[in-house]
Amino acid sequence: MAKMNGAQMVVKALEDEGVSTVFGLPGGTVIHLYDALYDSKLNHILMRHEQAASHAADGYARTSGKPGVCIATSGPGATNLVTGIATANLDSVPMVAITGQVATTVIGTDAFQEADIIGASLPLVKHSFQVRTPDQVQSTIHKAFYIASTGRPGPVLVDVPADVQKGMGDYKYSTQLDFLGYHPENLYDVRQLEAAVSLIEHAERPVIFAGGGVIRSGASELLTDFALKYEIPVTTTLLGKGAFPESHPSGLSLGMAGMHGHPVANRALMGADVIIAIGSRFSDRTTGNRQRFAADAKIIHIDLDAAEIDKAIETDVWLVGDASRVIEALSEAMKKKIADHSEWNKALAEIRTKEPMPRHEYSGEIAPWQVLETLHELTKGEAVVTTEVGQNQMWAAQHLRVEAPRRFLSSGGLGTMGFGFPAAMGAAYACPGQTVCCIAGDGSLMMNIQELDTCARYDIPVKVILLNNACLGNVRQWQQFFYDHRYSNTIYNRTPDFVKLSEVMGVPGYAASRPEELRPTLEKVLAEPGPALIDIRIPQGALIMPMVYPGNSLDNMVTG
Repeated sequence: MAKMNGAQMVVKALEDEGVSTVFGLPGGTVIHLYDALYDSKLNHILMRHEQAASHAADGYARTSGKPGVCIATSGPGATNLVTGIATANLDSVPMVAITGQVATTVIGTDAFQEADIIGASLPLVKHSFQVRTPDQVQSTIHKAFYIASTGRPGPVLVDVPADVQKGMGDYKYSTQLDFLGYHPENLYDVRQLEAAVSLIEHAERPVIFAGGGVIRSGASELLTDFALKYEIPVTTTLLGKGAFPESHPSGLSLGMAGMHGHPVANRALMGADVIIAIGSRFSDRTTGNRQRFAADAKIIHIDLDAAEIDKAIETDVWLVGDASRVIEALSEAMKKKIADHSEWNKALAEIRTKEPMPRHEYSGEIAPWQVLETLHELTKGEAVVTTEVGQNQMWAAQHLRVEAPRRFLSSGGLGTMGFGFPAAMGAAYACPGQTVCCIAGDGSLMMNIQELDTCARYDIPVKVILLNNACLGNVRQWQQFFYDHRYSNTIYNRTPDFVKLSEVMGVPGYAASRPEELRPTLEKVLAEPGPALIDIRIPQGALIMPMVYPGNSLDNMVTG
C-alpha cells in the first residue's frame, strides 16, 4: 500500500493499466489531477478542445486496439466530450473518459461548472462510474478498462469529484472484479453451427460481408484464409475496410457495399444465395431498402452482440461470439466438399469490368479519385488513413484501397464531422514511425482546425489531405438531387486561405489546383518530417458516384 491523494491514485491506476498517452485539457475541477500528471510517466497531449481530445483517444484506440484515454474538467469540459463518446459508442471503440466533477458536498446544488455528465452521457456509454472516495479510485479505473475493452468494446466514463481528488487514502493495486450481470466470457453461442456449415457447403453464390467486428476481434487473417480456401468473395462495410486486402491478387475483394458502394459489391449481395455477415450491424446506409435487401439469400449472421441478431435484418442462421473464435469453429467444422464457386466469381469479374467505379474527369481540374489513387501509390498502401465525414469520406472509401486492418479510420455510425483530424493525431501516437494521413473536406476540417496548433507544438507528423470544394459537399449533393438545386446554406461565399492558416498555426502548407501539380505536391507533403497540409482544389460539382437513392434497393444504383 502507498499513501497518496485521489488524483495521484488516478495517475497511478492509469500507469498500472499500461497507459502511455492521454489526451486532454485542464480546468478547475481537474487541477489536482493535472498536478499529479506533472510528476507522472504519462505522455499527456494538451489539445485545444475537449471534443478533439475524445476523437484523438478514439483514433488511438482504433489504431492500437487498446483503450484510448481522454481527460476533461467538469461542466462544459465534460459535455464537450459527449460527441466523441457517442462516436466511439456507435462504432464500438474502447475508450475511457475521465471527467472532473464539483465536490461531492455540492453536487446537485448547481455549483459553478456543475453538469450531470453521468446523466447526460447515460445513453451513449457502455458504462459509467462516479468515484465517491479515494479508496475507490484504483478499482474503478481497473473496472473501466475491463468493461471498455471486453465483450463488445465501448466508451466508459469515470467521473471524479474534486474533493475525491484531494482526499488521501491507501493505494493498493488489485485486479479483482466483482460485477453483477456482466459476463463477457459467456458471449459464445454456436448451437446453429451445423446449419451454418451446411448453408456454406451448398452455396453456389456465397458472399462474405465483413464489418468492423472482424477488425476489432483481430480476425482479418483468419477471414482472409477462410475466403481464399473456399474461394468466397468478400465485400465490406465502411468500418470493415481492411478486413480483407483490397488489392489481393485473388480478385476476391469486391470493395465496400452500400449507398456509395462498388457496383460489383452491391450486385454480389443482391445476387447471392448465402451471405455470411461477420461483425456487421446491417446499417441502413449499407443495406439500402431493408425489405428488398438480399431477398433470395440465406443470411448467416455472426456477431459478438446477441442484441444485433435480427435487429435490422432477419437472419436464417446466427452464431454469437468473437469473430476470430467463430471463424475458427466454422473452419474446423467444414469438412465436406463444398460447391464450386468458379462460375460465380467469373460472373462477378464480368460485372466489375462492365460496371467499374465511375471515374469522372474534369478538364484542367483535379478529380477526387485522382487524389486517392495517387496517395495509395505514393504510400504503397501502407499509410494509416483517417477520414473526416462527407464526400471526402465516401471518395476515400471508394477509391483508396486498404490492405490491412486498423489502417482506415472513419466515423461510421454517428458520421461526426471534425473526427478525422484529431483521430489522426491519436493514430500517430499509436503507431509511431508510420505515415498517417487525414482525408478531409473543408467543412469538416474547420470544425477542429485549431488542432493544427497541437500538431505544431508536439510535431505530430499528420499529413492533412484537404479536398477543398468550398461547400458542404454531401448535403449540397442531396440538394442537387432531391431539392431542385436549392443550395440552402451549403455553399460558402468565401473560403479561408488554408495554406496561410496552416502556416500561421505552425504547420507547413501546400496547394494544388491543376492535375499536373498533384503528384509533385503530394510528394513534398509526404516528405515533410512533421505535420503538413495540402489544400487540393476540386470541382464544386464533383459527385459521389455511384449512389443508391434512399428507399431504393441496393442494386438500383445511379452512376452518373
